[in-house]
Amino acid sequence: MNHIDETPITWLKNRYANAQTESAAVNRLLPDGITDEARAFHSQLPGYEMTPLKRLSNLASRLGVGSIWVKDESARMRLNAFKALGGSFAIYRFICQKVGRPRLSFDDLMSDEIRAMLGDITFTSATDGNHGKGLAWATRKLNFPCVIYVHKNTSQARIAAIAEYGAEVRVVNGNYDDAVRQCEEDARANGWQVISDTSWPGYEDVPMWVMQGYTTLMAETQELLAAQGIVKPTHIFLQAGVGAFAAAVIAFYKKLFGAEAPISVVVEPRAAACLYFSTQMGDGRPHSVSGDLDTIMAGLACGEPSPLAWEILRDCANFFVTAPDYVAAKGMRMYGVPLKGDPVVISGESGAVTLGALAFTMGYEGAAAFKEQLQLDKHSQVLLINTEGNTDPNYFRNVVWEGVFPVPEAYRWRG
Repeated sequence: MNHIDETPITWLKNRYANAQTESAAVNRLLPDGITDEARAFHSQLPGYEMTPLKRLSNLASRLGVGSIWVKDESARMRLNAFKALGGSFAIYRFICQKVGRPRLSFDDLMSDEIRAMLGDITFTSATDGNHGKGLAWATRKLNFPCVIYVHKNTSQARIAAIAEYGAEVRVVNGNYDDAVRQCEEDARANGWQVISDTSWPGYEDVPMWVMQGYTTLMAETQELLAAQGIVKPTHIFLQAGVGAFAAAVIAFYKKLFGAEAPISVVVEPRAAACLYFSTQMGDGRPHSVSGDLDTIMAGLACGEPSPLAWEILRDCANFFVTAPDYVAAKGMRMYGVPLKGDPVVISGESGAVTLGALAFTMGYEGAAAFKEQLQLDKHSQVLLINTEGNTDPNYFRNVVWEGVFPVPEAYRWRG
């Protein structure tokens, strides 16, 4: 995993996928009614609105697929990312459990009675940026203190965005996985409550709640697709770091459609492809990758899979893909300068890599076999999720204005 590979995409078919009609991991994550509960909670949050589903019709025609649908999370609660859905729901479920109530309204959460029952709580987590900002936002809404851990390569723009919501930000001399470990250690020492989107032995309930919170996004997507007369996508391309978001989406569709769920493609940065590597190892267990995890896809720079997410991805994800940084950069530019008639989508590095991967899947000669395995054609309804907007303005301008991370000459689009 340490050699430099500039090919646009490498892929692996998951030999475990669809080996069983049901996944026990999916059923544990999504008991009946949990998505409705999550959406009912989120609908009470100040500033909640359903984010749009955009159609890139002309790009779909150019690439040779039926439709490209983009769930645009760049406008989610003015946070430029979807992550607040997970953190806020996890805090809600934690409080419900703490006070012994099966359900609470947002007004209940803010009441003197519930606050007296809770006492003093400090929430904490490690982050690559968006999860920490979402958690800081949620704790500020609920008037709880928050401490967020970031790794040394986190940009000042991302740190400032977290601090803007009142959280204390601590920088760890290491990568994301080092920040996770430091956060856990300090939380034990100080009696803080960790709200993490990655799991580890003995810590699964909270990451499960985070993943359940993400399914509000998918319930919205299905509602918007139904309004267009579409029952479900045929294909979904999903970006992944520790795998929690990708697993939540795939579990949602597996729960809803079973064996008829959309074909799923999980896309990772080549420098931090822990899920791809775990699949490559072939023993069914999660494996970590080492190094500084240096990639422009800051939200995906994770070297250790979440075991909870991995169980679902192992059982249900169809393909795993790795992509170099220029694939994400190309996706950002394609979204931001669309073909005439298609809507503009403002997408950050982690949000855009799936569009870049789709484009190379359809247009790169070396991916012809992959395209055939996916059965992508003029009838395909492809779903992408723009998980973040412009979350780091300087970096965004460097990519979109200055053209950093250009596509190598050998892989440029002809035609």
